[in-house]
This record gives sequence, C-alpha cells and structure tokens, in this order.
Amino acid sequence: MKRINNHQVTLKPQDLLVALKLASPRQESASYAELAKALGLSASEVHASVGRLKAARLAVMTDDRPVVVRAALKEFVLHGARYAFPATMGTVTRGMPTGYAAAPLSAIISQPAELPPVWPDAQGTRRGMAFYPLYPTAPQAARNDNELYECLVLLDALRGGAARERQIATKLLDERLT
Repeated sequence: MKRINNHQVTLKPQDLLVALKLASPRQESASYAELAKALGLSASEVHASVGRLKAARLAVMTDDRPVVVRAALKEFVLHGARYAFPATMGTVTRGMPTGYAAAPLSAIISQPAELPPVWPDAQGTRRGMAFYPLYPTAPQAARNDNELYECLVLLDALRGGAARERQIATKLLDERLT
C-alpha cells in the first residue's frame, strides 16, 4: 500500500511560546539565537517554530527577523489556543503559580479554599495542583521575562480556568496583544 503524505502544517506548543515572546515590544527585532536563549530552546527549534508561525500567518519576516502579526496572534490566542492546546492537569506538586494564582489575576481573583494551579517546577515556591505549562521550558523563560510570564498565566486561565477567569483573562490578553 502506498503511503500518503500529509503536507498540512500543524502548530506546536513551542510555536505559541515563540509567538508570545515575539509579541513583547522588547523582542520585536530578536534574532533566532536571542529567542532561543530566552526561551530555553535551540536556535533550530526557534527557526522551525518561526517557519510554522509564518505558514499559519501568525508571523512575517522583516529585515530577516521574525515579527509577529499581532491581529492574527490575538485572534488565535483568544479564540483558538484553548482548543489547540487544552489544559493538562496533574496531582499535587511544588511549582510556579499560574492561572488565577499568579499576577495579574491573583490581584483580582481569590480562591483560598482550594490548592492553586502551579507549573511543576523544581525551583517553584508554591504547593498546588499541577497545571502543565504550554511547553516544558515555559517556567524557565517566564522567570527571566515577567511580561511573558503574565501572558502565559493569562493563556493558562483561558486554557483551563473557570468562566470568570476566562472572561478576565480575555480582556487582559486583548489589551496586551493589541
């Protein structure tokens, strides 16, 4: 039987991590090497991610540097990311707060009766329920970039939060990605 190749491009979780990093005003002219170092990826992984982002029309090249298409990224993050990259939960662990347990949502939403969602992380400071990050290197990247951390926290609220969390996260992400 002849094998049929599927030529459909599929976004991967690290692609969204790269796109969110590119959406930061400070990263608009980042090179592959700079992005790789900041995200805990290899330059070839970043290059492949940018290729998939370009194919999905979420990024373009300007002066040989990747630039995110903000309107397209905002539409995807707000309306599609939670379906493409659904939340995966685990058991009680130590980690880095996410969702309603981290800024900016922690200042608005309080749920003291339950363990907070956390990214499992050896350097984490909180005990909570494991909420696996978009990509394994996200906690490392977030520790070095507060803007990226807050975007990932809001994305996690969209991916796995209750209706009120999703509503607030949608508003805050809309403002950040405009």
